[in-house]
Amino acid sequence: MKPLMFTVCIALALGRLYAQGPAWQPSPGHTQVPIWPGAAPDAQPVAGPEAATPVTDELVAGRPWISVSQVSRPTMTVYSPEGKNTGAAVVVFPGGGYQILAIDLEGTEVCDWLTSKGITCVLLKYRVPDSGPHGDNKCKCQVNPKAPTALEDAQRTMGLVRLHAAEWHIDPHKVGVLGFSAGGHLVAAISTHYERRLYPAVDAADKESCRPDFAVAMYPGHLCEWPGHSCSDHGFELNPSIHVTRRTPPTFLLQNEDDHVDNVDDALVYYIALKNAGVPVEIHSYAQGGHAFGLRPTKLPATHWPELVETWLRSIGMIPE
Repeated sequence: MKPLMFTVCIALALGRLYAQGPAWQPSPGHTQVPIWPGAAPDAQPVAGPEAATPVTDELVAGRPWISVSQVSRPTMTVYSPEGKNTGAAVVVFPGGGYQILAIDLEGTEVCDWLTSKGITCVLLKYRVPDSGPHGDNKCKCQVNPKAPTALEDAQRTMGLVRLHAAEWHIDPHKVGVLGFSAGGHLVAAISTHYERRLYPAVDAADKESCRPDFAVAMYPGHLCEWPGHSCSDHGFELNPSIHVTRRTPPTFLLQNEDDHVDNVDDALVYYIALKNAGVPVEIHSYAQGGHAFGLRPTKLPATHWPELVETWLRSIGMIPE
C-alpha cells in the first residue's frame, strides 16, 4: 500500500475541500467520556471542529477507514469483554502522524479483537489539533517532541483506568498500552515518562500510577529521528526524548523492512535500548508488510501479529494459559 503519510495528506485535504462528517461517535452500546473534567491543559488552537472522514481512495485490505481530525477534546471509550474476563486491560492509541487518528483501523477493530480474548480495551481519542508536528510548549517538547498534549492525555487515561479498576473488573497490575505508528511512539513515550505528570494534578486519578505494565508498539515512528535529524544521519541513535531504564515495561515490537513511512530502525534502535537496560523485549520484523495495516489480515505474515501478541502476553503472565 502507499505510505500512510500520503494517505494522511489526502485525508486532510479531502476534509478541507469537501464537507466533513460530524465528530466521531462509537458504536451503539458504548459511550465516550471526556478524560478531563474541564478544559484540557495546554490547549492548542484548532482549524475547525472535530470531523470523522471516510478515506475511500487508500483502502486497507480492500476496505476504507475513518480518519478523525482536529481533536481538541480527548475522550476514552471503554470496551468490556463479553464472557470471560482475564482482568487485563489495554489502552489503545491509534496512529495518524499526530495529525489525524485512524480510529477504526487502529482503534475500534483492535478493541473488538481484545475483548474477544477477555481483555478490557480503552480506546483513547487523544488530541491531534493539527497545529503542526511539534506543538507549542517548548519545555514539554523535550519530553514528547512530536505532541506533548498527546502524552498528557495518555498519562491521564492510565490514571483513570486504575482509579476505576474495581468498577471495570480490571486488575490494576495488568494495565498495558498498544499503539500504531505515531501511537507506537506514544507507547514508548509513556513507557519512559511515568514518574511525574506533565500537568498539575486534577483529582484522584492523577495520584494513580501511569506506568504501563506492558507495552506493544506496532510499526512505531519517531524513535530514531527527531526535528532536523533522520534515522540515517546521526549514527543509529535513540530519540533523546525517550529515556529507557530498567523500569521501562516489558515491550513487544513489530515493524517491517519495507515500511517506507516509519523506518525499521525505529523499532530496532528502541529494541537495543530496551535490551541494554535489561527490559524484557520481543521484536518481530518481516521483509514485506509495509505500514498501517492495523488488524486487517492479508496474505503477508506480518498481519498475523495478534497471535504473536497473545502468545507474548501469556509468556509474561498478563493473560492465563
